Amino acid sequence: MTPAGHEPRPRVVLVGPMGAGKTTVAALLAQRWGATVRDTDSDIVAAQGREISDIFVDDGEAAFRALEREAVARALAEHDGVLSLGGGAVLDAGTRDLLAAHTVVFLQVGLSDAVKRVGLGTSRPLLMGNVRARVKALLDERTPVYASVATHTVDTDGRTPDEVADAIEALLQGVDA
Repeated sequence: MTPAGHEPRPRVVLVGPMGAGKTTVAALLAQRWGATVRDTDSDIVAAQGREISDIFVDDGEAAFRALEREAVARALAEHDGVLSLGGGAVLDAGTRDLLAAHTVVFLQVGLSDAVKRVGLGTSRPLLMGNVRARVKALLDERTPVYASVATHTVDTDGRTPDEVADAIEALLQGVDA
């Protein structure tokens, strides 16, 4: 898929909070385009042999963020399909700098839809306690950061994953010819 003499680069990078549908939409786009899909959270789980929640509990958030930073940099350099980043990946300034050279779509989700989609968040270490309050705090903190790295923003509220994928394809027409 990568032309001879060119470095691989993701066709599109999806960012956004938990519950935005990044993993699901990335898989749909990859299927539609005959491309591969990669999720940096999955890369970390595979490399570490344990779940992200276990990394948070055993090693702490700072250790997880270091693993995440490395996983994102590697994926941006190696992957030529659809790439989905973990919700907190954009908090790192170095990651934001790397994303500036890529087509990035921010999957925006409102509080109500995010809470419905993440449920009780039992496998999500940042959602300990009051799920709705934690999701709101994360959305408030991170939405401006997602927007700052985005080439395009797609609102996912009230949309099916297929409708979100359709919207992304429409935005990218002509961008990735």
